[in-house]
Amino acid sequence: MMKNGITRRDFLKSSSLVIAATALHGELVLFNVSPAKAESTTTFKPHAFVEVAMDDTVTVWLGQTNLGQGTHTGISMIIAEELDADWQKVRAKMALAAEVFKNPHANAQFTGGSTSIRSRWDLLRGSGAAARQMLIAAAAKEWGIDAKKCRTEKSRVLNPDGRHLTYGQLVSKARELPVPQNPPLKEAKDYRIIGTARDRLDIPDKVEGKTIYGMDVVVPNMCIAVVARPPRFGATPVSYDTNAAMAVKGVLKVVPLEDKVAVCADTTYAALQGREKLNIQWTTGSHPELNDESLDKLFQASLEKPGAVAESTGDTENAFAEAAVKIEGSYKLPFISHAQLEPINCTAHVEKDRCRLWVPTQGQTWSQMAAAKTSGLPAEKVEVMTTYVGGGFGLRVTADPVVDAVSLSMAMDRPVKVMWTREDDFANDYFRPGSVSTIKAGLDKDGRLVAWSHKVASPSIMSGLMPEQVKNGIDGSSLHGIPDMVYTLPNRHIEYVMMDLPISVGFWRSVGYTINTFAIETFMDELAHAAKKDPVEFRLDHMEKGSRPYRTLSLLAEKADWGGKVPAGRSRGIAVGSCFGSSAAHMAEVSVDRKTGKVKVHKVACAIDCGPAVYPDAITAQMEGGLVMALSVAFHEKIHFSKGGVKTANFDEYPLLTMSGVPEVEVYISNSVHKIGGVGEPGIPTVAPAVANAIFKATGVRLKELPFKRDLLIKG
Repeated sequence: MMKNGITRRDFLKSSSLVIAATALHGELVLFNVSPAKAESTTTFKPHAFVEVAMDDTVTVWLGQTNLGQGTHTGISMIIAEELDADWQKVRAKMALAAEVFKNPHANAQFTGGSTSIRSRWDLLRGSGAAARQMLIAAAAKEWGIDAKKCRTEKSRVLNPDGRHLTYGQLVSKARELPVPQNPPLKEAKDYRIIGTARDRLDIPDKVEGKTIYGMDVVVPNMCIAVVARPPRFGATPVSYDTNAAMAVKGVLKVVPLEDKVAVCADTTYAALQGREKLNIQWTTGSHPELNDESLDKLFQASLEKPGAVAESTGDTENAFAEAAVKIEGSYKLPFISHAQLEPINCTAHVEKDRCRLWVPTQGQTWSQMAAAKTSGLPAEKVEVMTTYVGGGFGLRVTADPVVDAVSLSMAMDRPVKVMWTREDDFANDYFRPGSVSTIKAGLDKDGRLVAWSHKVASPSIMSGLMPEQVKNGIDGSSLHGIPDMVYTLPNRHIEYVMMDLPISVGFWRSVGYTINTFAIETFMDELAHAAKKDPVEFRLDHMEKGSRPYRTLSLLAEKADWGGKVPAGRSRGIAVGSCFGSSAAHMAEVSVDRKTGKVKVHKVACAIDCGPAVYPDAITAQMEGGLVMALSVAFHEKIHFSKGGVKTANFDEYPLLTMSGVPEVEVYISNSVHKIGGVGEPGIPTVAPAVANAIFKATGVRLKELPFKRDLLIKG
């Protein structure tokens, strides 16, 4: 449970030396960020991440959000490994948001981009190693021997003569020693925790119902608020019935918020009833004609416009002129929702000299900044307490609920929990952008790819969330996977058309890679077919030999028996890609009923190269979960628009994959020779194209739009 009365100052004072770690020019540097001495002598806390108690308990303090991805356990394994801790005594706890938890390569504390471990690999190892070295030094001093003669094992320092001291026994002496700046790190061959099977640290509390999600937060004197938001883009309230809302038992106040109206009440039910009674009349909005059909026309028209040139390598025009075969394909993907399990929420309490947030966020820094701006308090007076999160997938980096909760806490002069309904979620999501693209490629007489032209039209995520990232009309996230595609091509031309639409878009698991990899990998299969080459062979021929994607695809082809016998009535397809520092490949095995167009995905095999496999169980789980999510998107998910707003309101209009659609899954983790990469994102992008390529093998029909139009598979 969170301690309601703790402040950032108290948090730092209750630590001993608080040390942050960062990587500078590849060298680990530890530095003191607080000279405050601990008020208690019962723990040894040499830096922000690790604390050892006198009872030998090791607490790993975390700044990354627990989204159910297993990162808290993985981070704890890294620190415990270098600390040589007894794993049975390791605990993981979420810390208050703080500077020390910011991403070493970005000025923000957030959980996204599969960065939680890969951006902190050396940092975390160094934190555990420094603590271990200090404990050894303390024991050596106690025994009066050279520290080099001591060794550690399961939270004990061992003397060559057979004596030992537990870490808990060394707390008071170790905490007085200087923190080593560049502690030696273990070699992989000496790992005993990293790379092994471990029970997730967060599972027992979840099983027992003890886990506190944002929706579960209860603060003394708290009230509940729901907010009526515009049903159409750009709409504002014309009138509403305050008296009718206030007549609902339990409603405390109606609060206008710019283009929204909030109802605060004793209970969620009362707040919802009060909101309904407001009977708000809205303006028609800025785009009353917007619907699915008008959006399709806008996308097509945008694709026909000249685009900003993102890359022009070699001489594409001449390469096309000399190509023996030219092929062109068009691809279309819809806006989709995050559809996370836990609806959006935030609890805030603004007081005279501080603001406290209890929020299931992926972006602690942005929540803190939003609360500071709204409340008028300095950022250091905003305490962010990150709860467990019931699904995020990139959505929870946004701070909309924080702004509402802080505003309403100020209006009510008490803690306020803002709750969204599922309908609120769908109507006000930051959707994965819709996208259309065309690819044109040329093959020489030997079937080798010699020219590639790629054009994408889509709304920009960065122009709304991080405008400084848009350069010369190009949002790099919209082109993920194209300039950095896994294939080595001598002549390549890439263009981007940024669409200006009123629809809010944002980060969705694997961002642009999930969009562009579908287009690239289905097109690569078409090129392999035209070149009369095996799809795996064709891909490998266009990769750098020995590269991460080359090794990943080779591993999958071997383990999944790509060239082996396929069960009768089934066909196979394959796809490969790289993103967020890792490579993944999928092979799908499907059958198609040509009378109904029904597709059955029987089996999917996945290979991933993410560098050192810290926590194999979590890697496997992420690949399995990513597969389910990707199949759901491939077969079902699409947001619909009508009358100037979002038409999709709930899951009855937004079907998800059910258990009957989940295939047999095999996951192969590469024994990698590459540096550590991400895990959460890479399992998504190559699933849909692998399935589409298997469907083509079965039917001869190329599906170039998501969700799949299965009526095209019906054979008349």
